[in-house]
Amino acid sequence: MLKPCCCRVFVLALILLSLTGVPFPVAARGSEVAEHRPVQVAMKNVMYHYTAPTAVHIVKLQGHLLPAKPGTVVVFDDLNSFTLAIASAEISIGCNSLAQVLNDNVLSSSDAPIKDLTLENHNNQLMAKGKLKKGDVPFEMTGTLSVNGDGRIRLHAEHIKAVRLSVKGLMDLLGMDLSKLIGAKNVPGLDAEKDDLIIDPQQILPPPHIQGKITAIRLEGNELVQVFGSPQASHFTAKQPGNYMAYHEGDLRFGKLTMNDADLILTDMDPSDSFDFYLDHYKEQIVAGYAKLTPHLGLHVYARDYNKLKKARSKGAQ
Repeated sequence: MLKPCCCRVFVLALILLSLTGVPFPVAARGSEVAEHRPVQVAMKNVMYHYTAPTAVHIVKLQGHLLPAKPGTVVVFDDLNSFTLAIASAEISIGCNSLAQVLNDNVLSSSDAPIKDLTLENHNNQLMAKGKLKKGDVPFEMTGTLSVNGDGRIRLHAEHIKAVRLSVKGLMDLLGMDLSKLIGAKNVPGLDAEKDDLIIDPQQILPPPHIQGKITAIRLEGNELVQVFGSPQASHFTAKQPGNYMAYHEGDLRFGKLTMNDADLILTDMDPSDSFDFYLDHYKEQIVAGYAKLTPHLGLHVYARDYNKLKKARSKGAQ
């Protein structure tokens, strides 16, 4: 029988082998083998990075990881190998991060009507500033947020200024509206309808892509809080403490390790703040932590926050 210290070394060795290219197959529990079923996922208090500076705060989430192609496996190392189908969630994104996402992923195309977009909370309304590409004209718009009937975000323009002159009254007099002023044809994730801009979170974010309909939206400070779906009656992490990302059932591959009938929990080593996670650097976060095998031969990994990796390296070098 392995001593506790030997067991810890053994588990960490398995993880290191998987991340450094040595294949290590993990059998499914019992004789059951998952036939590429969706991977159940649950998250709590996770700061999830799409890029180093751009992240969303996942307060809570339940859903599934769906393989991008039927018969394939969800692969952590391939952001296009899966879609996150959200059953219920509360996710917030800072106005600055949302503006950066829109500038980098939606408004960078030649067809985009707007450039240099900034967003901020102005008296509990969303204020958008930028330039119309047509004529390079600065504009400013303030509007109210609501949920569209199909689960997208609707921003209704209350006030519009161009070159510091109010144009809303003039547009009404001439029978024009916001959609005619800026246009938004052929821009994925962005539509203009009369005096409303409609934003589709499923299309504006970089991979991994999401599926899910927003049921409520609000501004809290400079954060845009989006509620998806409705809370589920129960889920497999109902009693899981701390900040975590948990995966259950289905096939899941990370590094060279493939889990059939997945049973994986990534837990924040420091529960005093949000679990700062960046999928592009998950290997570094895992290697900087430690792991344990569960009684059901699942894997429980205690990972270091992404934003603390450099600090940990600096201390280790001293």
